Amino acid sequence: MTDGSKYIPYSSRSGNESIVYFTRDLSPDGLRKIYARVNQHMAGKIAVKLHTGEPKGPNIIPRPWVKSLIENDIPGAHIVETNAYYEADRHTTELHRKTIAINGWDFAPVDIMDERGTALLPVKGGKWLAKMSVGANMLNYDSLLVLTHFKGHTMGGFGGSGKNIGIGCADGKIGKAWIHTTPGQPNQWDITKEEFMERMMESAKATVDHFAPHISFINVLRNMSVSCDCEGIYAAPVVTPNIGILASLDILAVDQASVDLVYALPENFRHDLVERIESRHGHRQLSYMKELDMGNDKYILIDTDNNDTRIYPSDAVKGVKPFEG
Repeated sequence: MTDGSKYIPYSSRSGNESIVYFTRDLSPDGLRKIYARVNQHMAGKIAVKLHTGEPKGPNIIPRPWVKSLIENDIPGAHIVETNAYYEADRHTTELHRKTIAINGWDFAPVDIMDERGTALLPVKGGKWLAKMSVGANMLNYDSLLVLTHFKGHTMGGFGGSGKNIGIGCADGKIGKAWIHTTPGQPNQWDITKEEFMERMMESAKATVDHFAPHISFINVLRNMSVSCDCEGIYAAPVVTPNIGILASLDILAVDQASVDLVYALPENFRHDLVERIESRHGHRQLSYMKELDMGNDKYILIDTDNNDTRIYPSDAVKGVKPFEG
């Protein structure tokens, strides 16, 4: 098994390269601009999967950015979520809808996809799961925009596009249990490290395969606490600088590029987030996506701010400033 605690340098990777677009413009216009580069397969009824967060969570993607994107570029799109596995303010549909209103996401229709039941999607080539239980309403959509706040994660090391749909599309009772818990074990979170990463990515693959090719991925590298947005106001303070926004049609490439940009930061800027990724064996998310043939870990990074020139992670983070809150 690949050691999920180890970072694989670009020079040691093999295979083809995918396209990943990059902008430093952390604003509604920046989000709209980067979406325009990956929207060619968005058709029919479109869902936008994002993490709506716990009440008053400080680090989620700003609501005005998403409002501008939907109203101007994806009119009629629905924000989609599923209920949480843990008992908190998103554990039931009733509580979840209250949290969605508190956090200001009710400017668009919000579909809690497991509100009325579940559906099973096949997992092709997985070693843990043959199927994944998702919110039944997922089947009502033709296309999916995976809009992700990239950050750390208590169990996953980092939360990128893979985590957003691997956990976030699994329904709150069955699917999330298949990822987190060994049947019959009293510990709700007993599956960790490599096995957890693999189960989570198998779940993500079920969603990617279901929508392909009508699926696109955007990672927003802003307010990157080592904590997930599911920790809300209790998230650890942000110390990693804001970097920008990445987008791709390749889920592995966009998550790998996000990690690479963090690793390209000066050591004092990246230390906490890198420690979180490595201590949880988060790199196994990436290596396992490659084993599942979900995409490429090599990519061409396109600087949309400068005439679409090819750059490298070190270029993208050049001149970043310490996080100021």
